[in-house]
Amino acid sequence: MTRHVRYSHNKRTEPTAPDSSPLVHYGLIDGGTVYETESMYGGEKGEGVPLSDVRLLPPVCPTKIVCVGRNYVDHAKELGNPVPVEPLLFYKPPSSLVASGDDIVYPPITEQVSFEGEVGLVIGRRARDVAAEDWKQYVYGYTVINDITGRDLQKKDGQWARAKGCDTFCPVGPWVVPQREVEFETLHIRTWHNGELKQDGSVRDMIFSPGVIIAYITQFLTLEPGDLIATGTPPGVGLLQAGDTIRVEIEGIGALENKVIRG
Repeated sequence: MTRHVRYSHNKRTEPTAPDSSPLVHYGLIDGGTVYETESMYGGEKGEGVPLSDVRLLPPVCPTKIVCVGRNYVDHAKELGNPVPVEPLLFYKPPSSLVASGDDIVYPPITEQVSFEGEVGLVIGRRARDVAAEDWKQYVYGYTVINDITGRDLQKKDGQWARAKGCDTFCPVGPWVVPQREVEFETLHIRTWHNGELKQDGSVRDMIFSPGVIIAYITQFLTLEPGDLIATGTPPGVGLLQAGDTIRVEIEGIGALENKVIRG
């Protein structure tokens, strides 16, 4: 399985940076080694460093994160919401991104923080007015997303900017697997809350397929390489508390695990 990552290496820093901050690299994992590449999409392999010596970052650096709400019938019903007749979209800001292993910060503005395990589509080329049947030409690969949500803010505000957009509310990772290596229809989302299985759903149960989603989005919005689409969550979502551990696993892609702390 090909695994594309973004990472920093604590022994390689930018000399001109006043804080000597680590440089950000793209790479490929091969066994226990990370080999630097030219971009997220690969390129010639460069120097290798031990995986144990690097810090994995969110594997993408998107200009935008477009998310699909209520894309599973049973999830819409479990929250008492109507089933949408067309994709229900919202955005998360890039500032909400964190990597696998980073903390999810429970902010003081909410008392009902929920998890939502999802498949992420990583855009590989500029996309506008895409036909649904051509979607694979524009998706480079897949990753794992946890769409963290402030449920009380979602209900209070009506729109979802605060509920979905807080810092650390978009854990993503740990890497990107090229879509040519995975059959999308076989993907299964499982989420464990403190070791207890809470979500266990197949993408076959999506209301709107990736093709429909991308065609719908690109009618009005240009997607750029590296942009991220969260495709919706199956039923079984629940609330988090400080000290909890949440793990989202998609077989054939990887596992995303984060702890929750109080901000």
